[in-house]
Amino acid sequence: MSLRLVTADMRLSAAMAKTTMTILGPSGVGKTRLAVTLPGPDTLCLDFEAGLMSVQDWDGDSIPIRSFEDARDLACLIGGVNPAADPQGYYSEGHYTHVARSYPDLAQLVTAKRYIFVDSITDLTRQAMAWSKQQPEAFSDRTGKPDVRGAYGLLAREVITLLKHLQHAEGKTTIFVGILEQVTDEFNRSNWQPQLEGGKVARELPGIVDQVATLGLFEPDGDGWRHDPAKGRTRRLVCQTVNPYGVPAKDRSGKLDLTEPADLSILLSKIHSPRKG
Repeated sequence: MSLRLVTADMRLSAAMAKTTMTILGPSGVGKTRLAVTLPGPDTLCLDFEAGLMSVQDWDGDSIPIRSFEDARDLACLIGGVNPAADPQGYYSEGHYTHVARSYPDLAQLVTAKRYIFVDSITDLTRQAMAWSKQQPEAFSDRTGKPDVRGAYGLLAREVITLLKHLQHAEGKTTIFVGILEQVTDEFNRSNWQPQLEGGKVARELPGIVDQVATLGLFEPDGDGWRHDPAKGRTRRLVCQTVNPYGVPAKDRSGKLDLTEPADLSILLSKIHSPRKG
């Protein structure tokens, strides 16, 4: 039986211990570099990009991931057993037991980590798409030819399931970083969107995580900050949904300013601080 009572004190303690966050930003803005603002011994980086050159001075651990199958196994280790999973399916007790026995050192490692830094969700979806295209659902039952719609449907189901499994990892803060791109439609209107394979994943991601922030470049402007994507010299995180920059953001905690310093330890301390009054 998986039902259990959560008291107000327990709920507050759980909220203080973890959150889930997506940080988006254009290529080259320094998203990976944010890892150095987390305590290295408590952090595990899931390296989908082979792009940790910018954090060679960081003392955190990392695991290179080159296939969606490996990503799913590692997510199972981090998130534990999903009691609602098919007993023969992924994230079940059988799946967890198999992965823990196959990788005992990794099972012990992820247990000790408080922060999971996923670099990046963009490449996670690319690996998922490569895997999806090889599955039976990606081929027409009638003709046997590739079915792109089937591949995208499978991609969405598998990636969203993986993200939600990490969301439920007890006592762990999970941070997904991803590329933000400017898209212009047929009416010459531009907007910023996460660069992900599959529109459904991009649409549902903000609802899965607690916080969404966009990393951008700014210049001091009086008592505030002026967004300057081309020449700005200071990196800051845009944290509120209603912002003048037109970038994705969400603050479920209600504690963050319009922009915050590009320091994850400071940001998380503010999110987890007790409410005043």
